[in-house]
Parts: sequence; structure tokens; C-alpha cells
Amino acid sequence: MTLIEILVATIVVSLISLVGVLFTLREQWLTKALSTLVAIAAGALMGAAFLHLIPEAIAQTDNRPDIFVYLLLGFVFFFILEQFLHWHHQHGTEQKIQPFSYLILVSDAVHNFFDGLAIAASFMISLPAGIITTLAVALHEIPQEFGDFAVLVYGGFSRKQALIFNFLSGITAVIGGITGYYAFSLMQASIPYLMLFVSGGFIYIAAADLIPSIKHGAGLRQTIITLVAFSAGIVLMLVMKE
Repeated sequence: MTLIEILVATIVVSLISLVGVLFTLREQWLTKALSTLVAIAAGALMGAAFLHLIPEAIAQTDNRPDIFVYLLLGFVFFFILEQFLHWHHQHGTEQKIQPFSYLILVSDAVHNFFDGLAIAASFMISLPAGIITTLAVALHEIPQEFGDFAVLVYGGFSRKQALIFNFLSGITAVIGGITGYYAFSLMQASIPYLMLFVSGGFIYIAAADLIPSIKHGAGLRQTIITLVAFSAGIVLMLVMKE
């Protein structure tokens, strides 16, 4: 049953890679809404880490004082991973960027694989933990996939090619979920530590990537909308708390 839950969750997350098709329908509206989606995602990631995953991991490890090392390791790991795989987000030069487009696909494939691992570990702790992690990942993926689709088209892909290749990179979440299920079945005791590791990654993504991109609102109205959206992401996680 747990494997089925993991498969359903990772397939749903993978399908989010197809949201770029909406750019062909309401591109102007989606561009304006992107900062609000990012703010909600940032709040949800913070809420998932501090309200769900970290407390659950602490409870599973009997309050061991050294467990926060794994939280720090997760934060540092995602920082290093971003340095090696996401440097290409600094784009906008006049150089030919077709290689850049393939780099973003490789980066997303690796990132989605780790999302699959996180989802698998969460469901193996409990169904609520799995749902919370899946929701947090999904909310983060939506604005990211919009951005990735736009970058791929900018890099020379047709809209159809961008959708197909983005979906293929998203499927690695399913591979990560299946891999995690069988790996963690053999290492049940390691799951709480992985949860702390994942929490460190969620905190890094929210604090280092998402929040800096939205904290300089264009005017008072946009600033208020951003703060409300960020708070809504946290409240959503709070409402779902057991």
C-alpha cells in the first residue's frame, strides 16, 4: 500500500512539469501571478519543515541532541548541489544558449529524483507526513516549472519540445520514489535522519532561492500580496498539522 501511495504522489508531482502549457493560454496573467505562487511555495516549504518534518523526526529519534547535524547537512548539501547544477539560472546573455537548455533539464532531473526520495521517506513514516511533503514539493514545483518552460523556449526549444523534455525530467521523481521505497525498507532506522536532511533542503530552497526573489516587492500593494501569500503557505501547513 505504501508503494502505491508513493507512486501516486510522485506521478502527480511529475505531471506538474506539464503546467507550462498554460503559458500558451494566459501567459500575461501567469507572469503576473508567478511572484504570488513563489511566495506561497516559500511559506509552504518553511511550514512543512518546521511544523511537520522536523518535529516528526525528533519524535522518531527520542530527542537525540545530535540529530540537528543532519538538518545542517541537508542545508549545506542543497547549497552545494545548487552551485554545481543551477549556475545556469544566471542567464540573459547574448550567447547561444542551447547547451544551457540541456543543463536545466539535467538539473531538474536530479532535483526531481531527490524530491522522489523525500516523498518516499515521508510516506514510510506516515500517510500524513507523506501528504504534507508531497504538497510542499508540488507547491514549490509549480512556479519552478513555469520558469523552466519559459527558459527552455528561450533556449531554442519549441513549446511542444519544451513540454515533452520537461516532463521527461519530471519523471525522475517517480524513479526516486521507487528507489527510496526499496532502499529505505532496508534502512528503516535512517528515515528520521533523512527527514531532517530533507528539511534542511526545504529551508535552503525557501530561504536562499524563493524568498530573495520576492522580498523586493514592486510597491506597497505587491509587498502586501507577497506577505499574505507567504503567510498563507505557512497557515496551510499549520491547518494540516495533526
